[in-house]
Amino acid sequence: MKTNYGVLTTLLVLVIMMTTKAETTENPLLKTFENIHQTAPFDKIENEHFLPAFKVAIEEARAEVQEIIDNPEPPTFENTVVAMSKTGDRLSTIRKIFFNLNSAETNDEIQKIAQEVAPMLSEFGNDISLNPDLFARVKVVYEQKDELELNPEQETLLENSYLGFVRSGANLNDDDKARYREITGELSKLGLTFSENVLAETNAFELHITDENELTGLPEFAKEAAAHTAKSKDKEGWIFTLQYPSYIPFMKYADNRELREEMFRAFSTKANKGNKFDNKEIIQKIVDLKLEKAKLLGYESHADYTLQRRMAETPDRVLTFIDELHQASRPAAEKDFDEVVEFARSEGFTGELQRWDWGYYSEKLKKARYGFNEEEVKPYFKLENVIDGVFNLANTLYGLELKENKEIPVYHPDVKAYEVFDATGNFVSVLYMDFFPRDGKRSGAWMTDFRGQWIEGDEDIRPHVSIVTNFTKPTETKPSLLTFDELTTFLHEFGHGLHGMLSKCQYESTSGTNVFWDFVELPSQMHENWAYEKEWLDRFAVHYETGEKIPAELIEKIVAAKNFQSGYMSERQLSFGLLDMAYYNATEPLSQPVAEIETKAMTPTELFPPVDGSLMSTSFSHIFAGGYSAGYYSYKWAEVLDADAFAAFKANGIFDKETADAFRTNILEKGGSENPMDLYVRFKGQKPTVDALLERSGLKN
Repeated sequence: MKTNYGVLTTLLVLVIMMTTKAETTENPLLKTFENIHQTAPFDKIENEHFLPAFKVAIEEARAEVQEIIDNPEPPTFENTVVAMSKTGDRLSTIRKIFFNLNSAETNDEIQKIAQEVAPMLSEFGNDISLNPDLFARVKVVYEQKDELELNPEQETLLENSYLGFVRSGANLNDDDKARYREITGELSKLGLTFSENVLAETNAFELHITDENELTGLPEFAKEAAAHTAKSKDKEGWIFTLQYPSYIPFMKYADNRELREEMFRAFSTKANKGNKFDNKEIIQKIVDLKLEKAKLLGYESHADYTLQRRMAETPDRVLTFIDELHQASRPAAEKDFDEVVEFARSEGFTGELQRWDWGYYSEKLKKARYGFNEEEVKPYFKLENVIDGVFNLANTLYGLELKENKEIPVYHPDVKAYEVFDATGNFVSVLYMDFFPRDGKRSGAWMTDFRGQWIEGDEDIRPHVSIVTNFTKPTETKPSLLTFDELTTFLHEFGHGLHGMLSKCQYESTSGTNVFWDFVELPSQMHENWAYEKEWLDRFAVHYETGEKIPAELIEKIVAAKNFQSGYMSERQLSFGLLDMAYYNATEPLSQPVAEIETKAMTPTELFPPVDGSLMSTSFSHIFAGGYSAGYYSYKWAEVLDADAFAAFKANGIFDKETADAFRTNILEKGGSENPMDLYVRFKGQKPTVDALLERSGLKN
């Protein structure tokens, strides 16, 4: 007799809900979201709501999956594959809210909950992917795929579903399945711990200066921000931190070389100090466990496993791609380096140029050569004006209107929520924007979502997208004034946001940014190009005090400096890709210390003398706590795509509606519903080559 697990699981849900009634009856995460556009009730969610909500939602999802397994009808695309794609909606919502907060507004309590929840979610995921009865139903449908007359998105969903099971251990024997569960559970916790350690080390350091003479060279905006930070900590003087808006200006402008060295050493030794936040052992475990998992599944390396579902397809192709760009970049990088050394000598510098000297003398050389520096540009990039400019670009290209709605709850007072509408007034998306650094937010910039996009019956469920950055904060006397790098970062993350907001797909798992990882950076990097276009800058860039439009000669300087040290920057990015592949293309467990692996991997691109204790790996969150393991090359891969794509705008006009419509309908709206190269060729008419990137970067001979 076959046990009816669906009934038993449903009863278990009821028991859990009854036994935790005191906690869950008023739990906002377990109620229907009644805010406008069903946005998350951040004003009602407390930390204690998460754990009971996760427990209930996991059991609900189990019951939904069990219903599919117990369905007496023969497996079909609709009753098995589509039904699977619709399970766990509540769990997905809670998961997104919680882990987005863990990145943008975390605290000790949230981090503790994360360590408890991560293995629960891993176990649940394994219970699904390793369920032989469920896999059997999916396999029946997959084996009929040629007779099903599916459209391209349905084919993609079926392919993803079947391979998702296979790549998650469905074909393993019982002993290997048990080991697979152990590995994935441990990896889920290790990634969280890695991130927590980096954040703790970032927050632990501050350079406290009380003698104003030690601030020479620093522009007013940097000094005022540091004074503001000191005041917020009830201290005198100035405080500089390892957050980018504080660290980068200090390294570019501070005359005091000893303090630059102190800042650099603090930044480059994060999680590499032999204390409780040290990440070296965690790296070893992560790399070895990912290799073991790949071998369990029949792959030679984690890179082989990962790249099966990437445009690049194989490690050899990635390494060939990196080497091709390395060969083009290296001569230019060496020239860039020698020019800075020569310039430093002309400024009276003696000795060997060190990493803490690079930003300082590079900035001086750029100013001497082009008459351009960040301080000169910042007054024209008041954050509010940049927001208007970016929104105007979205309107010009894609007909979007963005309107702030203060009735939408947010998770921190700094966050702004917008409603996005199309040219005909139809609702497109909610967009949250969270701009400034704080102790509870990890460094960097990213796009994420609180809800994806999909079709439910006749209803198009629209997404809730979030853009998170760490821009220069306003002070008591100045608004937030962005550097040029921050402007391009805004465009980059907004490009990701457009990919999420404009999605028009049938299924959530194929919508928005759910694409091959080496394709996901195309929309983000392509939109950065407008930062160098006078036509666009003229629309919003005015001096925050005088209202004067950004001078044409200043834009000319920006454009002229565009390829300043492009060889060096290319080599730097390629070095990260080589480091990533050194860890994840290995076919045997790590036998060398992390520092030795890093040195060997990055030597081909190295230009500086080594610095004792300096280690990139221990804070390389992209590949140890993010989704970029065996995938960091994706940034350069997408640069090839974006340079080739923007060439179409340059040829037809940077605001050309026909080109923008083609990019929207073939790229932004399609998400991961079809093979990315097919989508790209449909947009451009041909496959991309590296030529456009080399030409744009000034690296083509």
